[in-house]
Amino acid sequence: MAERLTGARIDRLGRRSKYLLADLDTGETLIVHLGMSGRMIVSAPDAALGAGRDMLAQFHHLHPAPEKHDHVILDTEDGARVTFNDARRFGAMDLCPTDALDRHWLISGLGPEPLGNAFNEDHLVAAFRGKRSPVKSALLDQRIVAGLGNIYVCEALYRAGISPLRHAGRIAAPRVAALVPIIREVLSEAIEAGGSSLRDYRQADGELGYFQHNFRVYGREGEACQTPGCEGIIRRTVQSGRSSFHCATCQR
Repeated sequence: MAERLTGARIDRLGRRSKYLLADLDTGETLIVHLGMSGRMIVSAPDAALGAGRDMLAQFHHLHPAPEKHDHVILDTEDGARVTFNDARRFGAMDLCPTDALDRHWLISGLGPEPLGNAFNEDHLVAAFRGKRSPVKSALLDQRIVAGLGNIYVCEALYRAGISPLRHAGRIAAPRVAALVPIIREVLSEAIEAGGSSLRDYRQADGELGYFQHNFRVYGREGEACQTPGCEGIIRRTVQSGRSSFHCATCQR
């Protein structure tokens, strides 16, 4: 991989689901998944910060000393450095011909983007039809909708009044359809807030996200339900090794 990256120029940056995509002038695309705790840190030496790079400089930090979990370091010809740091080692990196990206094993099975037009009421109703798995597991299935994570599924189901334990195929079609705008609402609010910083997450400029301060259910085990008129208490349940937070009183 080092030989194929050396001398390459990035022509375009993009994203598909939870994968970062960098199209190179060599006809290949660098695919990066940050896993649970990975970070891409962009840094630059002192000299570069004041050399006509003002727009980029706001996203740069000075070159740090290499850290224990720096697995890949990319140095550019103008002095900038991009470091892939991944403490828990769940991340991944691969190179793929750009014209074959849609057939790459990491990309080919992904469903529609939750903020895209292909993710609509008809799609979700059809995807849930006859499905016996819990609705939370269905929404985390990247083949049904790409990019949703545990926090935002919990928040969306809470707003929709749907229990994460309920079988997806047993939810009435109108309630399934109503999930689509709610999912988009939750994601849009989270993006506006810069994401959720619980442990490792940082924004591109190194700042923390603050959507965690707006959680209505996630991480609120034992607290009173925030739904007006509900006297329930938030519970925590483990599903497929992940924590689900919900109100058993108003989420059905």
